Amino acid sequence: MSEKPRIGISCGDLNGVGMELVLRVLSDPRILHSMTPIVYAPQRAVSLYRKILGIQDWNLFAIETPQQAPARKACLVNLSTDELEIVPGQPNPQLARFTRLSLERAVADLKSGALDALVTAPINKAGIQGDGFQVPGHTEYLQKEFPTAKAMMILIGEHMKVATVTGHIALKDVPSALTQARVADAIRRFARILTQDFAITRPRIAVLSLNPHAGDAGLLGDEEQKIIIPAIQSMPSEGVLAWGPYGSDGFFGTARYAQFDGVLGMYHDQVLTPFKALCFDSGVNFTAGLPIVRTSPDHGTAYELAGQKKADPSSFRSALYAAVDILRTRREQLALESGALKVGSA
Repeated sequence: MSEKPRIGISCGDLNGVGMELVLRVLSDPRILHSMTPIVYAPQRAVSLYRKILGIQDWNLFAIETPQQAPARKACLVNLSTDELEIVPGQPNPQLARFTRLSLERAVADLKSGALDALVTAPINKAGIQGDGFQVPGHTEYLQKEFPTAKAMMILIGEHMKVATVTGHIALKDVPSALTQARVADAIRRFARILTQDFAITRPRIAVLSLNPHAGDAGLLGDEEQKIIIPAIQSMPSEGVLAWGPYGSDGFFGTARYAQFDGVLGMYHDQVLTPFKALCFDSGVNFTAGLPIVRTSPDHGTAYELAGQKKADPSSFRSALYAAVDILRTRREQLALESGALKVGSA
């Protein structure tokens, strides 16, 4: 990229740790070497958390649109001039409108091309529900905003990348949501994402079982024999490298994930629990498969830490840098593919 990308940052829950992490990370001038960050938040919230953090000689540069952002400034699109009653650590449904507005404004600018990527601060998924946001989380919201693509939640850590076939659904609904076609599609899309966004030429994917011990040959369930194994076996004909199914406990307990470029689980907690145990401080949530790049820290609002200067900013910092890296890699890969197509058609 010839110019530093403009990275939009939604404020998340104003009573959680999001805003203080945003300010702690952006007040370090080194972040400006690779991006121009643009925060969508009320000025009052910024002022409050600057005071809490004791930041005196630095502030966000006020702009009205991303196009006005100077290349060497961390910027703010002010969402409100109202007085706000923000009590860190205390959920406040009255402030949820700013959480929604921040996301809406940032996504609108992302769609128009005014932003290059989006990083979202943590939200209270229950508290944010309302006009314009009636979905389980960011992934589903972005899927609704970009309906022609198919979103996939990927967690990025230093030593592993994990994804799931199903998303934010109740555990009791997982078995009925699994089909051979859906598992095969998830393997296929995961492989494509690992190539497009991480430049892994022939990614090796491990597929986890649904049942304990991979079903024990049908003793503990038949989803492996009827759904997962046939899906894996259909991949070689498409040039996709996939192995499994592996029981989750032994797979992560023996660090077998180190042998693969990606790990695909059947449901949310199956891969997010071990991932967070191993990568919590620096893990990144990436909404893949969409025409835009969105990342977030791999943690929630952490009300118990809000306003105490105790929350670790590492995951949020990693999310910012991951957005830039993925954006750069995707553009390079698409340019390479475009060049290959032109040569092939000549």
